Amino acid sequence: MSRIVHFFDNPERFVVGTVGMPGDRTFFIQARHGSRIISVALEKEQVALLAERIDELLDQVTATEGINTSFLGPADLEPMDNPIAEEFRVGTLSLGWNSSSKQVVIEAHAVTESPLEVPDLEQDSEEGPDVVRVRILGVYARAFVSRAFAVIGAGRPPCPLCEEPLDPRGHICVRANGYRRRG
Repeated sequence: MSRIVHFFDNPERFVVGTVGMPGDRTFFIQARHGSRIISVALEKEQVALLAERIDELLDQVTATEGINTSFLGPADLEPMDNPIAEEFRVGTLSLGWNSSSKQVVIEAHAVTESPLEVPDLEQDSEEGPDVVRVRILGVYARAFVSRAFAVIGAGRPPCPLCEEPLDPRGHICVRANGYRRRG
């Protein structure tokens, strides 16, 4: 089966969001351009790592290329666009900087049996996992990072003793010898 590349060059919207209650949330990355919307599911840890790496990449680009990537406005905190239909679950994320277009390139590849199947960044080979490729300017990437950190922080509060998320039904804390604390 041939690979599907969902490409968005400067989409109108590129955000991270969730569906569900804290403790039982599904994380999504969503891109929209006009009436074309795509949503892919991923893990909270993948969102956190992607946001951190984008932030680091933009700091490096600012330092080496002198391009101002600072974001001055508030993050996009509106709900994700409907419909939220999972196109695929993300297995591998790729990140880079396109010097010619002065854009951040983010690729979310579908889960595969082998990470070796993932092509290089911005490679349109016939084989490999389906991918969502987004190219955005640095200021929009900073907005994505800001929203990602806000979405991650909106989950369950951490236990003051062990830092694990508190469950509304109670929490078995390893630092309290298994005593069940009520959140």
